[in-house]
Amino acid sequence: MADETEAALAARPPRPHTRVRQGLRRQHNWVQLVKFCAVGASGYVVNLAVFTLAVKVGGLHHLIAATLAFAVAVTNNFLWNRHWTFAAREGPAGFQAARFFAVSVGAFLFAAALLELLVSEFGMSEVPAQAISVVAATPLNFVGNKMWSFALG
Repeated sequence: MADETEAALAARPPRPHTRVRQGLRRQHNWVQLVKFCAVGASGYVVNLAVFTLAVKVGGLHHLIAATLAFAVAVTNNFLWNRHWTFAAREGPAGFQAARFFAVSVGAFLFAAALLELLVSEFGMSEVPAQAISVVAATPLNFVGNKMWSFALG
């Protein structure tokens, strides 16, 4: 009976916190994080440029500008992350794109809520608030994409 219970426990996939702890010990994951941040930096520049133009030149509300900036940056980030960061070229691109977009929307909603809080409640200027909110959402984006969008196997 005890052997059956131990076998059942051994066959069960590890819990998420265990997977995260194990993942922190693998150098490959740190390399992927650096690549993810490099891709994110290019997307960050695109995002802030589009956001700044939309707010300063277009006169758009900061949440509309943030949505537009997100839409422009997300495609570039997907392609670079799929091919370079996670080297997930073998999987179905449409499936990965849907998952990437879902994770990105979740991170965007977090960033948009923080943007609104920083601008409306703390009186922060829109462009610095956007810069902070996008950086704050990066860890959510990385973990979601690493563990779900481009998960191998």
